[in-house]
Amino acid sequence: MRPLADSPPRVTVGVPVFNGERFLAQTLDALLAQTYESFEIVIADNASTDATEEICGAAAARDARVRYHRSPENRGAAWNFNRAFTLARTECFKWSAYDDLCEPTFLERCVEVLDREPRAVLAYPRTRFIDEDGQPVRDHEDNLALRQRAAHERLAALVPAVGYTNPIYGVIRASALRKTRLLGAYASSDYVLLAELALLGEFVEVPERLFLRRLHPEMSRRVNPSAAAAAAWFSPTARQRYRAESWRLFSEHLLAVARAPIPAGERVLSAATFFRVGGRRYAHHLARELVELARGSLPTR
Repeated sequence: MRPLADSPPRVTVGVPVFNGERFLAQTLDALLAQTYESFEIVIADNASTDATEEICGAAAARDARVRYHRSPENRGAAWNFNRAFTLARTECFKWSAYDDLCEPTFLERCVEVLDREPRAVLAYPRTRFIDEDGQPVRDHEDNLALRQRAAHERLAALVPAVGYTNPIYGVIRASALRKTRLLGAYASSDYVLLAELALLGEFVEVPERLFLRRLHPEMSRRVNPSAAAAAAWFSPTARQRYRAESWRLFSEHLLAVARAPIPAGERVLSAATFFRVGGRRYAHHLARELVELARGSLPTR
C-alpha cells in the first residue's frame, strides 16, 4: 500500500463513474502512474451495479491517494460530476472520465502552466482519440487556447470553436470552479461551464498530446443520441414538457454572463458578444425549435 505524502496534495482528480468496469482499472492505473505526485483521486460512484465497486476498493487498498465515495442511488451524470468536485480539498482540480487515459506527464505539465501563468484558470494538453483497445484513431485540435486579456474577447473565441469540450478535462483552479454553477442538469451544459470559466480567466494549451480520449460504442454520446436521452443521462429526475435544448443552451450562456464576477462594462460587452457569435452559431437550431413548437412537434419527455 502506498502511504499518503507528508504534505497535503495540490491537485484532486475527480473520477465520476457509473458501471465503468470495462475501462476503469486502466484509467486509474494511468492516473496513479503520473510523474507529478502531489495529487489525490476522488472516485464518485453513481450507484454502479457492475464490478466498479470492487475495482475502486482494490485501487484504494493499494494506494492511499485514492478515496472512494459511493452514492446509494443514481442521480445523473451532472450531479455526479459536480459531486466529484465538491469532495475535493485542493487548490487545483481535474475531472477524469472513467474510460479516458492520461499520459504520465499530464498533471505535471498542466500544473507547471498554472504556476507560471497567474491569469490562467485552466491548462489543458492536446488531444489524441483512441479506440476501445487503446489504439490511436486520430489527433484532434481543440483550438481553445484563450490568451486574450478581456473576458468578452475570450468568449468571442470560445463560442464558435467549442466542440468536443476536451479542455473540461484539463487542470482547473478550484477557486475559479467555485465561482461557476458547475455542470447543469441539461444537455451540453459543459459548453456553458467552459464559457463561465473563460469569463474568469485564460485557457492555456500544453503542446504535447497527453489526453487520450477513448471513442467506443458505450460512450455516453453514442448510447444517448437523442436530446431526450441525453437529458435523462444528465439528470434522470428532470421533468420538462418541451425539449427546447438550443433555447435552453442560449439562455444559460446569457445567465452565465449576467452572473459573472467581472466589471459591469465587461459584462455588457460579453453579453453583446454572445448575442453576436452565439446568435450566429445557434440561429438555425433556435429557429427550428420555434417552428417545431408552433407545430406542436417539439420532442417531449
